[in-house]
Amino acid sequence: MNASVDHPRPVPGAIDPEVGTLEGAVKSEAARLKFAFCGITTAETPPHHAEYRQWLADGFAGEMDYLERHEPAKGRPGSLIAGAASIIAVGLNYTPADESAEACAQSSGVIARYARFDDYHETIWSRLELLLAFLRSRSPGCSGKVYCDTGPVSERDLAMRAGLGWIGKHTNLINRKLGNWFFLGFIVTNAALAPDVAETPHCGTCTRCLPACPTGAIVAPYRLDARRCISYLTIELKGSIPVELRSLVGNRIYGCDDCLAVCPWNKFAVISDDPAVRPRADLSQPDLVELLTLTDEQFADRFAHSPIRRTRRRGLARNVCVALGNVGDASALPALISARDTDAEPLVREHAAWAIEQIQARLAGLGAPSTTTL
Repeated sequence: MNASVDHPRPVPGAIDPEVGTLEGAVKSEAARLKFAFCGITTAETPPHHAEYRQWLADGFAGEMDYLERHEPAKGRPGSLIAGAASIIAVGLNYTPADESAEACAQSSGVIARYARFDDYHETIWSRLELLLAFLRSRSPGCSGKVYCDTGPVSERDLAMRAGLGWIGKHTNLINRKLGNWFFLGFIVTNAALAPDVAETPHCGTCTRCLPACPTGAIVAPYRLDARRCISYLTIELKGSIPVELRSLVGNRIYGCDDCLAVCPWNKFAVISDDPAVRPRADLSQPDLVELLTLTDEQFADRFAHSPIRRTRRRGLARNVCVALGNVGDASALPALISARDTDAEPLVREHAAWAIEQIQARLAGLGAPSTTTL
């Protein structure tokens, strides 16, 4: 592990503006909007775009076909708006109160930390629009467009060049002040702004994130096979979760934080006091059987303002069946049998049948499973 982790230096891109400049004024406004940091880069080709193209060519994107469609534009951010000259990158802190591994009740599921509160996209989009309006007020005639997990933007690559952090060996961005727990947002603008100094890697010899991945999706430092990643399997994948990977998913039902949680840079993070990222009580340790019994209407109502709505009911129910197959006991069988026999979705019926077999085998050979610690 790089010794510099114990002595964090001032962070390039952190909000400490000289408000006499347009760049300083933008960063000051970003701070007022509760962004943890803000940096600026050019609209030139991202530095690691060639590696990204190779990653796609190797098939590591799985069924995420939109990444292939977006690739040409990702290599040319200057094409996103007419006259694009600069990109403003911001980070929103969502550091949770407890970053330790979680001991979950046998009947509960685990949701990635970022999805335990209302959809962060809505929060970041609205604040970015305010920041863009501020820029326009200070630079009449300028234009821009906001992005947050939308459109052909190489977010981590551009954020690294803007000084917000570096791409770690788990392929996520790491910041010296917040570790791994932050969201990214961007404004592409035709305003000519002075760029910040790019951040440099600070992972050193640390490789904690690689063995932390339950499915071995981090096949080498800086190289992720999304087809094995639990976030991909539980969110992006629309069909059946491969049988050989189901037992490795554990009771994770939406995303996975394991490679992020073990990063030693998290020790510098400050717990967020932003009400927009306050965890919802119903998403901390949700009851698996209760989730499996949700109707389409109940699902839509419960997750209307949550990123979890992205999976639709069928996707979440599929994930819940896998979790129950891994940690459920006899009390879960009635709900699973009902899902196997009556659910309108073949995908759910298939995974419910698998879960029933797992529980019955456990009861017959090993007894009821014990509480699982993730």
